[in-house]
Amino acid sequence: MSSMLVVSAARFPFVRAHWSRSSLLLPRLVGRRKGLPRNRRGKARIENCAVSAKNSKQSLVFSGLQKILLCPNLSMFYDGRKKFARAMAVILIFTQISFPLHLSNWVPWFLFSANAVLYSPDTKVPRTGELALRKAIPANSNMKAIQDSLEDISYLLRIPQRKPYGTMESDVKKALKIATEEKDAILGNIPIELKEKGSVLYTTLLDGKGGLQNLIEFIKVKDPDKVSVGLASSLDTVAELELLQAPGLSFLLPEQYMKYPRLTGRGTVEFTIEKVDGSTFFPSAGGEPKTTTTIQVVLDGYSAPLTSGNFAKLVIDGAYDGVKLKCASQAILSDNELENYGYSVPLEMIPSGQFEPLYKTTLSVQDGELPVLPLSVYGAVAMAHNIDSEEYSSPSQFFFYLYDKRNSGLGGLSFDEGQFSVFGYTVGGREVLPQIKTGDIIRSAKLVRGQDRLILPDGS
Repeated sequence: MSSMLVVSAARFPFVRAHWSRSSLLLPRLVGRRKGLPRNRRGKARIENCAVSAKNSKQSLVFSGLQKILLCPNLSMFYDGRKKFARAMAVILIFTQISFPLHLSNWVPWFLFSANAVLYSPDTKVPRTGELALRKAIPANSNMKAIQDSLEDISYLLRIPQRKPYGTMESDVKKALKIATEEKDAILGNIPIELKEKGSVLYTTLLDGKGGLQNLIEFIKVKDPDKVSVGLASSLDTVAELELLQAPGLSFLLPEQYMKYPRLTGRGTVEFTIEKVDGSTFFPSAGGEPKTTTTIQVVLDGYSAPLTSGNFAKLVIDGAYDGVKLKCASQAILSDNELENYGYSVPLEMIPSGQFEPLYKTTLSVQDGELPVLPLSVYGAVAMAHNIDSEEYSSPSQFFFYLYDKRNSGLGGLSFDEGQFSVFGYTVGGREVLPQIKTGDIIRSAKLVRGQDRLILPDGS
């Protein structure tokens, strides 16, 4: 007697949206096909997952890679198989309750290990642009250790049951110990002209209002709201100190890319968006509805110096003033492909754990590669692909990504993660992004901060 289980993989449906002369791949999960998802290259296929029983020796063949000799006693084999089936039933029921998916389309991690990152609910990625930007600052190891200890508290605060305040207090004390013992190393990395500002921020981090000492007191009274506010204040101070420690790029650009504009730090672009159909924007913070709204985007030259540099120059040149916007289910795309503006910059992204960008290559998220600047954040800003080659970004066409967890893997990663050059995040006006409609206009785009970090090639 033998039984055979063969699992094949099918792609998630993607829709290629064509606007102007450029194209942007956007995932639009209008319903999964019958079968199970495979990775984006379509090369990962699980076949020949077979359980066979022959004579007195039983073997389990998993993906043609492993053979495990089973007990020669057939009764023991069937008993074990029944226990396994009961255990699997419990796991499936628990999974269906926790993650309401159609079980016919569900892929257990052990059957599809190549997609473990996409489908693991334990995958940790930044959920806001502010957090992603904070993690991307190339600060020294002491400040990163302080930051990591405090970021852990953010995850602990999400626990809906009894919160582990003891662990939170230990995390803050660890951060306080590092800050106290490594004061010279922390302040020593700050340029001389910024030392005074750095000293003020350092004192604020330790003993100021919203500093680490205050945070410990909030944790002791077990008030989650006060802890959340105090934590945000401490992390903001940490980020300011880290930015002082990073006056420029922490790596050398390849010689062939020195011909492009480049941003050697952070910049801020302020967009004024206007409705032309007579409707209005409704700000969530109250106030009168208006036909115009303001959106602020922080550009990260630390992680994408070429892409953000090209974008900053386009803004200065007025390339986006008067440009219309197009909307899809998960993106707001600038409706322009300008012949006389912009550079065709190579696809650019830094994988987590590395210190310099990769060029002309996408990341294999299925194999665990995650970018420092993830796409899977609501309000992420990225360049569309070049019409001629996906190894390059469009010279001028960009998009706001409207991340939707419902159209992602269990780990909260977009199925297009690692495919586009993300160069910044929306930090002001996120609430009005869903109110933007096709035909609305970028009335103006201005580089309000960071022009001193923009380096232009000769002749620009």
